[in-house]
Amino acid sequence: MAIELPELPYGLADLAPHISQETLEFHYGKHHASYVANLNKMIDGTEDAEASLEQIITRSAGDVTRDGLFNNAAQIWNHTFYWNSMKPAGGGRPSGEVGEAINSAFGSYEAFRSSFTEAAMTQFGSGWAWLVDDGFGLKIMKTSNADLPMVHSAQALLTIDVWEHAYYIDFRNARPGYVSTFMDHLVNWDHVGAHLG
Repeated sequence: MAIELPELPYGLADLAPHISQETLEFHYGKHHASYVANLNKMIDGTEDAEASLEQIITRSAGDVTRDGLFNNAAQIWNHTFYWNSMKPAGGGRPSGEVGEAINSAFGSYEAFRSSFTEAAMTQFGSGWAWLVDDGFGLKIMKTSNADLPMVHSAQALLTIDVWEHAYYIDFRNARPGYVSTFMDHLVNWDHVGAHLG
């Protein structure tokens, strides 16, 4: 079965003015789509042709002879999770179960935001910052390149893409402005809640 490019959970223009339609046309329509095309070429006619995306990721993780397979599969997963981590008119302080879980784990929303922002800002080069549940509670994690929580026995709850192509069109090299905008206007706390517990 071919791996398909998942549909965005909103229209290309729906995150504007915070993330432009042009960014999504390139980031989703070119970058994400190319990972899907590359992976399908790699798995065609192999034992992975009938595997799920998650199976391909876990089978290839840590195997240097299958780095290309892992990188493309993980980037498909990461990007799909990232699109769902955002929504129009999102962001701000979470309420309900998510707010309580964050307050319990970090002491306050402000402390969580500071830790998450620091992870996003200090991830050198390309990568991701995550809110995860590692089985012992909520934690902040950062990963390089295509690496992702599932291969570290952690459940992803929220992510921000800090590869430059995620923000360069709208923010140029100003990663702090992108991270702040993500927190203030884009975070989909309903998506976080759906993955809690």
